[in-house]
Amino acid sequence: MVAAPAAADAVARARRLPGLAVGLHLVLVDGDSALGHAALPHITGPDGRFGTDQVARGVRYFASPAARRELAREIRAQFEAFRATGLALHHADSHKHMHLHPTVARLMITIGREFGLTRIRVPAEPPAVLAACGETPTLGDRALHAWSDVLRHQARSAGLTSPDHVFGIKWSGRMTEDKIRVLRAHLPAGSSEIYFHPATEQDASLARLMPGYRHAEELQALLAR
Repeated sequence: MVAAPAAADAVARARRLPGLAVGLHLVLVDGDSALGHAALPHITGPDGRFGTDQVARGVRYFASPAARRELAREIRAQFEAFRATGLALHHADSHKHMHLHPTVARLMITIGREFGLTRIRVPAEPPAVLAACGETPTLGDRALHAWSDVLRHQARSAGLTSPDHVFGIKWSGRMTEDKIRVLRAHLPAGSSEIYFHPATEQDASLARLMPGYRHAEELQALLAR
């Protein structure tokens, strides 16, 4: 999140870990923009932030030519900011998986390839695996998995690669050691990405942005042997 308050600290930490694969987490909803409101009057508030209205925002990104032009400029600015860090671009994804929106995905892929993008996340969490792990997949879970095929087609058509499966959606904020133990027993064939939101503790900012997330337990799951 190159425009986030802690971006400089994150970059400094990544530079101390040369073996770490670092990606760009595009923010186009519920977060700070790189260009600010003056450059993005149709898609940000006066504070330069993208709103939390994900559905309405998706409609605007699709229907408004002015919004799409600003969206393209902002996506380019975030890729440029990542390049300016000097870190190698391993992959890209987006906050709240906004790149599931075909317009966002098209721009992310087209612009990203100019910056050496070769991999993206396709958030395809198989309902059958969730069921094997003891969950009851909802209609929304099944619809999201089916819709992810659109993004996978866009990625493949552009020559990009992506993991076959992604886990962390259904249990977002609850990827604890127990959950990982169950998931490991039912991982499907192919490549799988498991994502977390780890932290040593939940401060006021995290509590506001991600209420109920069990950050410290997710960190422990990553550190467990």
